[in-house]
Amino acid sequence: MKPILNIAAYLFVSLDNLTELRAKILDDCNARHLKGTILLTAEGINMFLAGEEAELRGFLDWLRQDSRFAPLQAKDSWSETQPFKKMLVKIKNEIIRMNHPTIRPEEGRANFITPKKLQEWLDRGTDDLGRPVVMVDTRNAFEVEYGTFENALHFNIEKFTEFPAAITAHKDELADKTLVSFCTGGIRCEKSGLFMREIGMQHSYQLEGGILKYFEEVGSAHYTGTCFVFDEREALEPNLDSIPLERSIRKKQTA
Repeated sequence: MKPILNIAAYLFVSLDNLTELRAKILDDCNARHLKGTILLTAEGINMFLAGEEAELRGFLDWLRQDSRFAPLQAKDSWSETQPFKKMLVKIKNEIIRMNHPTIRPEEGRANFITPKKLQEWLDRGTDDLGRPVVMVDTRNAFEVEYGTFENALHFNIEKFTEFPAAITAHKDELADKTLVSFCTGGIRCEKSGLFMREIGMQHSYQLEGGILKYFEEVGSAHYTGTCFVFDEREALEPNLDSIPLERSIRKKQTA
């Protein structure tokens, strides 16, 4: 087992007194020598943290003592070294910016599909009703370059706020397909899935837990390449190991 535990976690939940909450969380993280980034907003929390396992799990236990955070679930991966340089807790307007205030995941999630069920669909090429399945990548163009699902639809967007217009432009051609939106850890799809339903794309789902959960439960089936992550590991292989340094150097040289 590698010595450093890395977690990715988010939760859409109404929060107030953000300045006070930020101070408490930052103090606890610093006391446990954790590093990473936590975003706090009125709509919820989003975090990427790393540290010694006992300290990081202790922080999650402490955070869940607040009933608002009790449902919080984390996705784990491991690294040889600490992938973050500092500990940051930031207050933002949205934990993932979309600029569509009517999309509120706390009030009800979009339909989701588990990684194992998605593998069944992709193995067959259709959903349980025989409808063709199209994977919809909601990530930015540079992330897609590291890896994505085979034959996935993506829009070469530079930021998530561009996704609503991009998917709307393809609405008619996708009307008879079953759509599965995906991202790194699931958070973008909490909003993209609801938006797709809002514009009438009724046969749409989000991949539960994103690419990282798919890697954990399924592995590399129907996926090509790696998954970009926002820390010094740069990207993860389907076995959740970070990419070798020499591969990272080659990618930068050919970019």
